[in-house]
Amino acid sequence: MKRLFAVLCTGVLAVSITGCSNVSNEDVGMATGAVAGGLLGSTIGSGSGNTAATIGGAAVGAFVGREVGRSMDDD
Repeated sequence: MKRLFAVLCTGVLAVSITGCSNVSNEDVGMATGAVAGGLLGSTIGSGSGNTAATIGGAAVGAFVGREVGRSMDDD
């Protein structure tokens, strides 16, 4: 239940960021990547490593999403 609440809050935050008109693709990509990476990490991790996998997934996802968004801003 705690994980579901965290996932829902993160999703709402990501959606609210994308609704702002002055947000760059880099910011949207970073937020979306962090959410996707965190979700993926939480499904991969288990036991006491679940938190570390979620945080690691969110960090990697944010980095990848930012780079994709940055390349879209450059176009």
